[in-house]
Amino acid sequence: MTPMYFASMCAFIITTMGFLLHQAHLIPTLLCLEGMMLSLFMAMSLWSIELNISSSFLTPMLMLALSACEAGMGLSLLVASSRTHGSSHLQNLNLLQC
Repeated sequence: MTPMYFASMCAFIITTMGFLLHQAHLIPTLLCLEGMMLSLFMAMSLWSIELNISSSFLTPMLMLALSACEAGMGLSLLVASSRTHGSSHLQNLNLLQC
């Protein structure tokens, strides 16, 4: 296992543990989710460089675009929940209520 693969795997595991442990507020949860996406982007970029296939360079860019969309949706959810509920606590959010 190369050091870059090891670093991307460790980054994914650390952000996954952060995602599982920091579920009180929405902001740390979104940051950990963004870290998971960036570590996956790094791993997919390394994979496409190592395989040396020109058609696989599109996949990491597509994932980066989807990660930016995910971040925008998360921030809009944060703004909407803080306006309606007054805080960013995940315990206050109940998606079954209207």
